[in-house]
Amino acid sequence: MSLQDISDRISKAERNAGRKSGEVKLIAVSKVQPDGRVKAVLDQGHRCFGENRVQEAEAKWPDFKQHFDGIELHLIGPLQSNKARTAMALFDVIHTLDRPKLAATLARIAQEQGSCPDMFIQVNTGEEEQKAGVLPADADQFIQDALALDLPVKGLMCIPPAHEEAALHFALLAKIASRNGLAGLSMGMSSDFEKAIALGATHVRVGSAIFGDRVPG
Repeated sequence: MSLQDISDRISKAERNAGRKSGEVKLIAVSKVQPDGRVKAVLDQGHRCFGENRVQEAEAKWPDFKQHFDGIELHLIGPLQSNKARTAMALFDVIHTLDRPKLAATLARIAQEQGSCPDMFIQVNTGEEEQKAGVLPADADQFIQDALALDLPVKGLMCIPPAHEEAALHFALLAKIASRNGLAGLSMGMSSDFEKAIALGATHVRVGSAIFGDRVPG
């Protein structure tokens, strides 16, 4: 499958859901992909990419940004507080705000710098012990606390449990976002992004379907 194939499927899903064309942003997940594959997608004109690890992104993207204009970089993996400053300098959007300590750290650095990437709060919709994210029952309060810190919270993100119906989790995320006045929904990956679009996704995260299987690092 190619970038064009995925873009066509997104457009079709938008139409089927009665949504405007171009309303959904495709984040090409380039984590653990060789630079040659990433460059090939850049050469096709795509500019929105997602990375899981700050360190990997730091090694890859400054050089690409020198050669390609308009790159928008999204952090979609866990963020340690001690990497917050680096992440804020490198990424345009952080999708994994998930705990008070991190929120406080990001807010402090934002005040120092006078700027801050857009934020999505990660919600652990499946309440899985091994997965990051604020629990659904705690989400309303955490959203309000983050906004009170002047963090630019634009929406919510989730990664549904692998063996459960993803649509139930997408619907839950949309409900939490709606009652908190948040428009952004980062949800849906290679296997289920059409379902996510039908339920209101504004950002979908697609990796292997664009780049091919990951290359282990």
